[in-house]
Amino acid sequence: MRLLQLFAMFAALLISGGGATAEAAYPSRPVHIMVPYPAGGGVDIVARTLGDELSKHWGQPVVIENRPGAGGVIASQAVVTSPKDGYTLIVVASGHATNAFLYANLPYDTFKDFTPISLLSSSPNILLVRTDSPFKTLADILSEAKKKPGSLSYGHSGNGTSTHLAGELFKSLAKIDITGIPYKGGAPIITDLLGGHLPMSFNNAPESLGQITGGTLRALAVTTATRAPFLPNVPTVAEAGVPGYDTAVWWGLLGPSNMPTDITAKIAKDAAEAMKSPAIIERLAKLGATSIGSSPQDFAKLIKSDYDKWGPIIKAAGIKAE
Repeated sequence: MRLLQLFAMFAALLISGGGATAEAAYPSRPVHIMVPYPAGGGVDIVARTLGDELSKHWGQPVVIENRPGAGGVIASQAVVTSPKDGYTLIVVASGHATNAFLYANLPYDTFKDFTPISLLSSSPNILLVRTDSPFKTLADILSEAKKKPGSLSYGHSGNGTSTHLAGELFKSLAKIDITGIPYKGGAPIITDLLGGHLPMSFNNAPESLGQITGGTLRALAVTTATRAPFLPNVPTVAEAGVPGYDTAVWWGLLGPSNMPTDITAKIAKDAAEAMKSPAIIERLAKLGATSIGSSPQDFAKLIKSDYDKWGPIIKAAGIKAE
């Protein structure tokens, strides 16, 4: 009997040790990161930048899956219903915090169904026109909009996204009548802007800076309260004629709810370290974005803060998903 007891204890130690080794080995297979917008947009760029760095660190592939549509709801729903093991994650934009106000039957809860992992990066949005546009300044747009109410439109990356809210805030504070045209992400907007199908757009910096520096698009203003260091000669919307204007876009990493705390902590730590690496800081800075890499707690606070800030504005403007 004594021998049997010793054998059982030894077996238990082996099993528990094996479990600890398995936990410590995360990830032991490819990790999938959903992107709720098409390739080439800001969310996609940030996700791929993070994925490349994590793949090197983990020694496992990080697969980026683009699932655009419904302002991020389609990809978010896929993550909510995925196994809660840390192998399916999502990079969302700041519109994630406001979808609850846009969709009457959102198939998930913004807070209860996700695990915040890290705020990855942020950037101003930019008011853009084609280089040969007759609008040379923000004042030109304001003048035209006031002379011909309803005649101007702007492209944005989907109802409730940061670029849509940037346009609605501009419309409200400037007291002008312009029409927002929703797209499935930022990259298709730039295509139509370059093709002359839109007079202007609000886009985030990573997806548009290349066109600005390449001379095909002109930045009329940035949406933050202070000028962007990567576009020092471009005024803010506030200083160009709309006092009090200030908004930006952020990108963050989420997982499904109830992920194991040790796996959440590991992903958060590794993601934060990746975002604070000199290579990523330099790469994103060239694209007009600030690399952050926050704690899960700070990211959760930001989501709640934006939910509280933009909810009343969305309701007042009557914005709904189409």
